[in-house]
Order: sequence, then C-alpha cells, then structure tokens
Amino acid sequence: MSIYESARFLTSSSSISGLPAAALPEIAFAGRSNAGKSTTINVLTRQGKLAYASKTPGRTQLINFFELARKDPASHERIPLGYLVDLPGYGFAKTTEQIRSSWSDLVGGYMDSRSSLIGVVLVMDARRPFMPSDEWVISFLAKRPTMRMAWLLNKADQLRTVSERCALIRRVRERAAEFANPVSVQLFSGLKKTGTEELRSTLDSWLGIG
Repeated sequence: MSIYESARFLTSSSSISGLPAAALPEIAFAGRSNAGKSTTINVLTRQGKLAYASKTPGRTQLINFFELARKDPASHERIPLGYLVDLPGYGFAKTTEQIRSSWSDLVGGYMDSRSSLIGVVLVMDARRPFMPSDEWVISFLAKRPTMRMAWLLNKADQLRTVSERCALIRRVRERAAEFANPVSVQLFSGLKKTGTEELRSTLDSWLGIG
C-alpha cells in the first residue's frame, strides 16, 4: 500500500489562523473549479470520497487537510508523516467579489507564508491550460523559487490524438523551463485513472520516500 492510501481527513479551515501547526511537510493541490482537483486526490489515495467533488463551482471555500501516516509495526499506531492539502477551487464566476477576495487572501496567504509547504500540484484542464487564474497561482509560486510545482494536465483522455497530446506536453514543458522553480509536467486522467503512478513518483521524491 502506498503512503497516499493512508490519507485520512484531519481538519478544515476558512482562515490562516485556523490551520494546524506547520510541522510536517505539506503538498497542496490547487486548480480551477471543475478542473478535477478533488477527483485527482481521490484517485491518488484510492479513496473515492476522500476529497469532496462538488458539481457547483466555487462551493467549497475551505482549506482541507488530509494526514498521511505509516503504521508502527509494534504498536500499530498511526505515525503522521505529512499532509495532502486541498485548496479551494478558483476561477468561478457565480460568486461575489467578496468571496473572490476572501479566496485570494486565504489561498494567497497560505502559499506565500506556509513554511511547511514543500510543493504544489496545479491541476489544469488539458484542453484549456494556463487560464488567467492558473497564471495567478503560477506567478504567486514563482515568488518562492525553491517551491516545487507539478503541472498536472487533467482530462487528457479528452485529447483526441497522440500528436495532440505530444504537442501539449512540448508546449507546457517549454513554459515550465522559464521558471527557476523545479517544475514537473505530466498528462493525467482522473476518469481513466492514467498518470497516477507518475504523480505518486513525483510526490515521493518531494517527500523523500520510495
């Protein structure tokens, strides 16, 4: 069993002050509403309902923490190793300016100042990568040049041909090369569950396991 299958919900917070103590490494998942961020977490952890996947864009405005742990062979107790962090989806249109501002303060504040954050998985729709709100996250993370990024091109099953997929990967990798940050790029399909092992391998390297 991979470490990601050990994931258990820990807590939610609507404010930076309500977050758990910054002690263990955290890997955050960011993405536009309906890009498949929550589905990606569910596929990664092999738990279909771990992260709530809403059909209403912008509905979830909380930072959700999921604890990763190993079991002590002697006591069988859980020993926490780190967290997967599900950030609120962005880019939603049917919300007020106050909610959008609150999202920026919450997510921006987390990405800017969280000392235990070691990397961010940016989930983008493979058919529409680098939307303006994606660019906001990328430029924000670029301010922390040691911050790892994984650009996950989800819904790759919607790309019709191999040449289309290859052209997309080439274009996105060229963009990734512009940044000082270490950036990995891959195709993914939450529906088909393809690309899961590649994602796990990337996150293993971030956590120093495997």
